[in-house]
Amino acid sequence: MDTLFSLWHVLPWTDWAAVAFFCGAWVAYAQFAHHRADVGGSLLAATNRERSRWMLQTTWRENRVVDGQVVQNLSVSPQFFASTTILIIGGLLAVLSATDRASEIVREIPFAARTSVLVFDLKIGLLTAIFVYAFFRFTWSLRQYSFGALLVAAAPNHDRWADDAQRQAFADRAGRVMGLAAETFNDGLRAYYLSFAATAWFFSPWALAGATLGVLWILYRREFHSEVLSVLND
Repeated sequence: MDTLFSLWHVLPWTDWAAVAFFCGAWVAYAQFAHHRADVGGSLLAATNRERSRWMLQTTWRENRVVDGQVVQNLSVSPQFFASTTILIIGGLLAVLSATDRASEIVREIPFAARTSVLVFDLKIGLLTAIFVYAFFRFTWSLRQYSFGALLVAAAPNHDRWADDAQRQAFADRAGRVMGLAAETFNDGLRAYYLSFAATAWFFSPWALAGATLGVLWILYRREFHSEVLSVLND
C-alpha cells in the first residue's frame, strides 16, 4: 500500500489525468468503431460486405487456388507487423535496462520534459504495454485468417451445394471470420497510431492529451469519412 501511495505521488496530477484520458479515449473510440462496424457506415463495414460477396463467389468456383492465395496474402500484413512489434518490444526493454543513459538522451531533445529516471521508466512502460497489446492483436488476426483459410478449403465443391440458402449461410459465416480477422488487425494498427500519441508524453502531459485527440481524429476521418469509403459505398 505504501508503495502504491508513493507511486501515486511520483507524477503530478496532470500526468495521471493525461494517461487516464489517453486510455479512456482509446477504449471509447474502439467501442465506437466496433459499434459503427456492426451498424454500417464505416470502412470495416464496407469491406465486410465485400468479404461476404467474395465468400459467396467462392462457392461457385471449381478451382479455389486464387482464394487461398488471397487469404495467404491478407495474412502477410499481420505476420509482418507481429514480427516488427517483437523487435520494438525488445528495443524498449533494452531502453529500460539502460534507463540512465536513455533518459539523458531524451533530455537533450528540445522541449522534452525533465523528469526523474522512475518517471522515464513509466513512460517507456506505457509504450511497451501498447506494443505488447498490438502483438497479441496481430497474432490473433493471423490465427483468424488461418481459420478463414480452413473454411475455404473445407467448403464443398461448386456443384455439391444443396441450395442457394446453404451457399449464403456459408458466405455469411466465412465472411464474418474474415471480417473478425480484419477487425483484429485494425486494432493492432490503431495501437501503432496511438503509440505516436504516447510518445508525446515525453514532452508534457498536455502534449499527450493533444496528440491523443489528434490521432483519434485522423483515425475517425480515415475510417468513417475517407475517399475510399465513398468509393466502396458507390
